[in-house]
Amino acid sequence: MTLRKVNISILIVAVVIFLLVIHHNFLSLSDFLRRELSDPSPLGLQPIDFIPAAPQSLTHEGNDKEISVVIAASDERLGGAIAAMNSIYQHTRSNVVFHIVTLNDTVDHLRMWLRSTSLKNMRYRILDFDPRVLEGKVQVDPQKADTFKPLTFARFYLPNLVPHAEKVIYVDDDVIVQDDIVELYNTPLKPGHAAAFSDDCDSTSSKVAVRGAGNQYNYIGFLDYKKETIRKLAMKANTCSFNPGVFVANLTEWKLQNITKQLEKWMALNVVEELYSKTLAGSVTTPPLLIVFYKQHSSIDPMWNVRHLGSSAGKRYSLQFVKAAKLLHWNGHFKPWGRTASYAEVWEKWYVPDPTGKFNLIRRHSEAYEAK
Repeated sequence: MTLRKVNISILIVAVVIFLLVIHHNFLSLSDFLRRELSDPSPLGLQPIDFIPAAPQSLTHEGNDKEISVVIAASDERLGGAIAAMNSIYQHTRSNVVFHIVTLNDTVDHLRMWLRSTSLKNMRYRILDFDPRVLEGKVQVDPQKADTFKPLTFARFYLPNLVPHAEKVIYVDDDVIVQDDIVELYNTPLKPGHAAAFSDDCDSTSSKVAVRGAGNQYNYIGFLDYKKETIRKLAMKANTCSFNPGVFVANLTEWKLQNITKQLEKWMALNVVEELYSKTLAGSVTTPPLLIVFYKQHSSIDPMWNVRHLGSSAGKRYSLQFVKAAKLLHWNGHFKPWGRTASYAEVWEKWYVPDPTGKFNLIRRHSEAYEAK
């Protein structure tokens, strides 16, 4: 009888210890989740929404590998980001997760657009970008402060945006994808390369002229070679430039090489020395990337960045070529949601109307797109 009481006592003690361990683990998990929601990163890149679990159809088919896609979404161009994500989402069965970088005043609008439309089952994470991270690194004209677009620099901070990913895709908001994004994700990067871009001298873009912009396909079109700081780098002025609107990044290598710090260094130097070309027509994000990745980047398939669709209102490519492209890019002044743009009807197939009515397409006339 005494032995039985001892056994019962031991069992009770074991159960109590087991419950205490479970309670401790639960408290630790709760504390971790609270930190994930409340602690902003050093750059002010704060997660807003959690990512829902991957659909069973993906995990059962062995497609559970997460494909991280980073895209910036400003309020005045929000329809572009929506169309870009929809085209990617509709062309893949892979486990794609969108990391959407935006400003605080756009969050509610973006969330409503995603939750109230056909994109509600898409996996995404909204990040609030703090423009203060750019202080001292970007020269802002006080008289033209409204032209300052901080989200264009989000691509410089990829490890902060997606800290646990080994590899990510970055795309601008003026693109649509016409093939499975996993093919772009699987772009091989050479050892020691932190990113893969599409060179401006590739067959799809070398014939395209950017009026009044100088030579925008070589380094001299983006950097001021009269400046001693640039000359000391010994970079050949006729080196082919690349387009930073679509690229694949190896974040392990990016972190090892401190790419973000290198980019910030050249941004700050430009504020003091004005190192960028005076005839610069492209994005101000291009020059520092050209310096940091000089002869140190891999290449993506040119069909994954068929660009210059926004450089003029005319149609420079054949319809057959446009249909064959894996990714279409409206870089330039003429955006597909605006009044005058080439192949706007192709882009519009992926546009999801804004349920709030704040964002509206500007159309001069409609054109029928025939998918022959």
